[in-house]
Amino acid sequence: MNLTGHSLIAGQTVDGKGKTANGFNPATGQPLEPAYSLLTNAQLQAATSAAKEAFPSFSNLDPETHATFLEAIAENIDAIGGELITRAVQETGLPAARLQGERARTTGQLRLFAGVVRQGDFRGVRIDPAQPGRTPLPRADIRQRQIPLGPVAVFGASNFPLAFSTAGGDTASALAAGCPVVFKAHNAHPGTSELVGHAVTQAVADAGLHPGVFSLVYGPGADIGQALVADPAIKAVGFTGSRNAGTALMRTAAARPEPIPVYAEMSSVNPVFVFEGALRGDVDALAQQYVTSVTGSSGQLCTSPGLLFAPAGEAGDKLAAAVGRAVSASAGQTMLTEGIAASWNTGTEALGSAAGVELIGQGTPGPTENAPAPAIFGTGVEQFTTNDVLHQEIFGAASLVIRYAGIEDLLQAASRIEGQLTATLQLTETDYPEAARLLPVLEQKVGRILVNGWPTGVEVGHAMVHGGPFPATSDSRTTSVGTLAINRFLRPVAYQDLPQELLPEPLQDANPWHLNRRIDGTVVPAAEAPSA
Repeated sequence: MNLTGHSLIAGQTVDGKGKTANGFNPATGQPLEPAYSLLTNAQLQAATSAAKEAFPSFSNLDPETHATFLEAIAENIDAIGGELITRAVQETGLPAARLQGERARTTGQLRLFAGVVRQGDFRGVRIDPAQPGRTPLPRADIRQRQIPLGPVAVFGASNFPLAFSTAGGDTASALAAGCPVVFKAHNAHPGTSELVGHAVTQAVADAGLHPGVFSLVYGPGADIGQALVADPAIKAVGFTGSRNAGTALMRTAAARPEPIPVYAEMSSVNPVFVFEGALRGDVDALAQQYVTSVTGSSGQLCTSPGLLFAPAGEAGDKLAAAVGRAVSASAGQTMLTEGIAASWNTGTEALGSAAGVELIGQGTPGPTENAPAPAIFGTGVEQFTTNDVLHQEIFGAASLVIRYAGIEDLLQAASRIEGQLTATLQLTETDYPEAARLLPVLEQKVGRILVNGWPTGVEVGHAMVHGGPFPATSDSRTTSVGTLAINRFLRPVAYQDLPQELLPEPLQDANPWHLNRRIDGTVVPAAEAPSA
């Protein structure tokens, strides 16, 4: 496919009237063609207006048409073939194998949501039938369903050019909810975004949908992003990125005449708690697993373990030494952008110069200027609990080992940690009593708790939670991964005493969409005769 270097607004290629920007190969520092024309704020309104026009029809699609549309996006992405992987490698420096897995995750998410749409439980149908003979007052007929919020602004993430980008999790869940999407491409991988954008646009056209269901826009990051969130046609926001950028979008959304929700994933250091029992096994293997989790994808994962709590004493000393050996044998990998690599250097310099912090081990730099050597530092629990610098996320291959004396130290440290995506426990059965004391604290701090695993690698399924208290995310009640993510873009509406002819299909007695429904508090499977 010949890349155009332009935005895709409601099915049309649009030449931006602002400046231009190129993607860069982070391994070589060389610009990639074509240059991308950036939209002005005035041009952006064409995308948001089209999304608003598309909403009435798209939000009321029948389940089969809706699900087939999502599957068509996945098929179109697969059909791009090797061209997509090649361009993504050039723009990100990520290895082809990692990107092939990410493409599979992207298309898998879309197909998973197609199943959710067909099954229909996300519509949340509840029916309380009328009870005209109830005393002292009769009960009205009240029916409830979840409806889409409206057009959604989605921002591409730097570290996932496919799975959290053009047709990634936020876009997939918003489209599955029935919300048109205006997608703001990340300027670090514009070509990858355009290739996928054409796949989505083609699926919209082939399904005969309003073209405003999807638009892909390029623009100067902060400027066009703020304008997008402020646009009155937009009713919700999906964002994955830095804490500063996420909170800036939250402020803009809250300051609107009509405030809207921002579902932002921002910052997480994902603590790992190693108990005494875990050190009675293969300490070298445990250390290698930790270092592998820290350094995978050059540490540019939102679930990378930035903290590891290890016992004081001889067993903890052996673990620290093993960690030092493992990280010293590692090599730097090219990071996504020059700016991300520079931020990593700044963060590790601040951490390494903090009082009471020492370098446990450091690998060797990679073959490019944007491939710094992985580093792991060490400190004590007292320093950790009194120095906020030690709590800061370093986006990249760096981590901090904190030595603790007992469960009281762990409880104190855990209570000081900000909101996180994950917490991991490395333990054996002998550690269960102490772990049981820690779990209630962690439940208030994180969205996912793991035992004897590592937080990197997020399963996309029905039970997954990829979220957590602020600043991990802006709304701890939600997830950005898994089928529950669809709930972010829905709201309940109740219908009282409407005649059958005016009720939406999910609420009609005939149940034409064959949905499971909760009638008078009891779940009635779709296969059973209508009971309302």
